Amino acid sequence: MQDKKENFPQKGRILALDIGTKRVGVAVCDELRLVARPLCTLERKSWKKLLRETIEIIKKYDVVAVVVGLPLNFDGTENQMTEEVKRLYRNYSLSLEIPVFLQDERLTTIEAKSRLKSKGYTIKQIKEQRDAEAASIILEDFLSKIQSG
Repeated sequence: MQDKKENFPQKGRILALDIGTKRVGVAVCDELRLVARPLCTLERKSWKKLLRETIEIIKKYDVVAVVVGLPLNFDGTENQMTEEVKRLYRNYSLSLEIPVFLQDERLTTIEAKSRLKSKGYTIKQIKEQRDAEAASIILEDFLSKIQSG
């Protein structure tokens, strides 16, 4: 796994991915890493298409690192989706020219739904926005972790 501090860029935007079986939520932070914002949701059809779309976003936003949310059970144990995300994490690590990191994503989807509901989003809007919002929470957690050392 890549979570090594010496590989971490000191400046620049970071992209977060919340990988699901059908969709991938995407979020990005500003260059100063003060604010994470939901960006979009990608349909997960094939690895090549997902990689191509991810690279387009990386180029468009001049991203220097990627954070992939790692789904774990509440007790911290791994499950079938954990293995799938680890596989994609390895694929990204081998395919991208920038560092890729993992971040625990427990409870992010629940928190994302709660945030969107409190903003007055409809059930349909919540369903459309929750993956990108979850990616934003993953990124916030990651930024908090790196800022605290």
